[in-house]
Amino acid sequence: MKKSNSFPINNFTEFRNKMLNWVQPSNIFCLLDNSQYHFETPAFECLLAVGCRRKITLSAGSAFDSLKDFCSTGNDWLFGHLGYDLKNETEQLTSGNFDGLHFPDGFFFIPKIVLQLNERNVTIFCEDDAGIIFETISATDAFIERKAGVPISIQNRIAHDDYIAIVKEIQAHILKGDCYEVNFCQEFYASDAAIHPLGVYNSLITISPNPFAAFYKLDDHYCMCASPERYFKKTGNTIFSQPIKGTAKRNLENPKLDEQSRQHLINSEKEKSENVMVVDLVRNDLSRVCKQGSVEVEELFGIYSFPQVHQMISTITGELDDGSDWIDVVKATFPMGSMTGAPKKRVMEIIERLEQTKRGLFSGAIGYVTPEGDADFNVVIRSILYTAKAKYVSFQAGSAITFYSDAEEEYKECLLKAFTMKKVLGC
Repeated sequence: MKKSNSFPINNFTEFRNKMLNWVQPSNIFCLLDNSQYHFETPAFECLLAVGCRRKITLSAGSAFDSLKDFCSTGNDWLFGHLGYDLKNETEQLTSGNFDGLHFPDGFFFIPKIVLQLNERNVTIFCEDDAGIIFETISATDAFIERKAGVPISIQNRIAHDDYIAIVKEIQAHILKGDCYEVNFCQEFYASDAAIHPLGVYNSLITISPNPFAAFYKLDDHYCMCASPERYFKKTGNTIFSQPIKGTAKRNLENPKLDEQSRQHLINSEKEKSENVMVVDLVRNDLSRVCKQGSVEVEELFGIYSFPQVHQMISTITGELDDGSDWIDVVKATFPMGSMTGAPKKRVMEIIERLEQTKRGLFSGAIGYVTPEGDADFNVVIRSILYTAKAKYVSFQAGSAITFYSDAEEEYKECLLKAFTMKKVLGC
């Protein structure tokens, strides 16, 4: 795929909307959107991958060997996803819970066109005439209606009282020494539902812009994602991982109360203990593929503010072993510790038994790999998933359960995280 010259744009948001309208007829596309956040460690670039020259569907068992073979045939852009149930390969586990969505365990594609959008220009990578592509997008309507479609009725997969009982069961496991922390999730869903994916995505990122957002289409499967969390980023031989553990509600109407909430998160021993457990887990995972002594905690207990919540985020870095690549990083660290708990394998066994829905793409990752082998993947949370043929809509929310967790407060945290998705869907 040759690189074209850049084309100037007048308005970032307007051109992004034009791209989104232009791409809708495609069977496969992936938009990675940084929502114009500018943290010290850069968020996603704003990238749109369109069409498919080659693709691979992955199933747990031989997924990573197959992916290695697929990537060995040439250096090109690569976009796609890693589903949570690839755990069955990395940790020799099983999945038997209900699945209303049926995303594949993993999928990657080499796109026909990649658009890299910055504040003042767009660069188009393609084999065709980039100028014609730019002119076609520029002539496309920029208006996107923020509507989900017909309002739908969202149901909880786990009833309130059952959730409370499950949290107490998890705490019994912790008391016995089986584990220290479990990220327990519950599903909110609607059957026989018809939604407008582009309208849903536009509404979601308007209400809740986040630095690792994604709009992903794989035939009749859609993911509309407003994630605040990075799984990992590879730049040269340097790996960045930024797990989130620690949440506090925003109060934008009252700055004083909002600051009090932020300070409570900063000073919360419970939230810091949850965060440091995940930091230790990530450090251990990265040490499997990084040079001895290179894994460091660059930032511990960083507080970042997003539209609905304050989050506690830590940053861990390491230098990759010679001869290792991004796939080796995934094999050593997936699923990410922030969505599992510690120790990882045991808590995933507990999660499988106590959760009632297969996670699938939720708590997996969506991202890209450059022709040079650099990579960036998010964590699929704060996301609405949809299978059009089955008319099934789903989103999940969870929290970290420790021995000191209050079950009612954990339930409220799930509802807080689910609030935006319900609002977007007209519930």
